[in-house]
Amino acid sequence: MNQLKNTGERESLALRAIWMLVFFFVWQLAELALLVVVVVQLIQRCITGKPHQAMQEFGDSLSQYIAEIGRFGTFNTERKPWPLSDWPAPRPADPEAVIIEAAEPKSETQP
Repeated sequence: MNQLKNTGERESLALRAIWMLVFFFVWQLAELALLVVVVVQLIQRCITGKPHQAMQEFGDSLSQYIAEIGRFGTFNTERKPWPLSDWPAPRPADPEAVIIEAAEPKSETQP
C-alpha cells in the first residue's frame, strides 16, 4: 500500500512538473505583455499627463497573475493560475501613485 502511495505521489509530481513547464512559457509571454503595458503607460503619461485607467487595471491584474505563476512554481500554493482558476481582480492604485491635480489656490481678497 505504501508503494501505491509513493507511485501516486510521483505521478502527481510529474503532472505538476508538466504544469510548471507550461506556466514557465506563459510567464515569458506575460512578461512581454507587461513590458508593453509599461511602455504604453509611460507614453500615455508623457502625452496626457496621467495614466490610462484601463491599462492601469490590466497591468495590476497581469502583475498579480505573474506573481501567482511564481507562487505555484515555487510550491507556495497548489492553486494553479489562470486559465485553471480565476483571473486576478485589479486592486485600487496606491494613493501615492494616483495623480491628484492640484486645486488652484484661492485668492483671499480682503474687503
